[in-house]
Amino acid sequence: MLDFNSRPAMAERINAAVDAALEADRAATSPRDYLGASRLGHACERALQFEFARAPKDDGTDFTGRTLRIFAIGHALEELAIRWLRAAGLDLYTRKGNREGGEQFGFSVAGGRIRGHVDGIVAEAPAALGLRTPALWECKTMNAKSWRACVRDGVTTSKPVYAAQIALYQAYMEANVPGISAAPALFTAINKDSAELHHELVPFDAGLAQRMSDRAVRILRATDAGDLLPRIARNADFHECRFCPWSARCWRLSA
Repeated sequence: MLDFNSRPAMAERINAAVDAALEADRAATSPRDYLGASRLGHACERALQFEFARAPKDDGTDFTGRTLRIFAIGHALEELAIRWLRAAGLDLYTRKGNREGGEQFGFSVAGGRIRGHVDGIVAEAPAALGLRTPALWECKTMNAKSWRACVRDGVTTSKPVYAAQIALYQAYMEANVPGISAAPALFTAINKDSAELHHELVPFDAGLAQRMSDRAVRILRATDAGDLLPRIARNADFHECRFCPWSARCWRLSA
């Protein structure tokens, strides 16, 4: 006879084993040794400096198995979005040669210390869709609340980190894909709770791209010189600081 009371314990053991495997795989992955364009729009330059310098995170703030599962679901949904957009007639390239296992499109500057990898490039699209090409394609998955805010306010207002990422990609990919900064980027947001899709065109913001590029150089120079960049706030209870994985380290320092 089945012991139904044992089911929760069994489920917990399986979940613990899954999470342990994910966390072990993450621990075995070499950390980035460069500033990623996807992160440069983060509000706090000191946090970005800690991240670039690979400063140890505060205890208990590393990614849990559950968080890694959320990331993996996001990657899987992005692959579905690629299939859906291609089925809709977009000539979408996600890797060089558009081959499985091909090299991802991206850029590398400052001796490889600033890099970015783009989700895709729309080479052509049906005229009825009104897209100019070649166009950068960036895809994100969000929970329902974040997705609704993005639809309501647009990615630039609701997700400034993503807007900075898009601007940097458009700027630095121009050398390899002429015209990609002239055409608005296509941003796709997937509602993870309902499978709803949001698409919007994001014109190139040269000023934002330059500010983010200048920020990257500032972080590199400060780190090389052993100087700490300013905190974003005056108090540790500031909302950005409360969720920062280097908060304890940061506020232990005298400045």
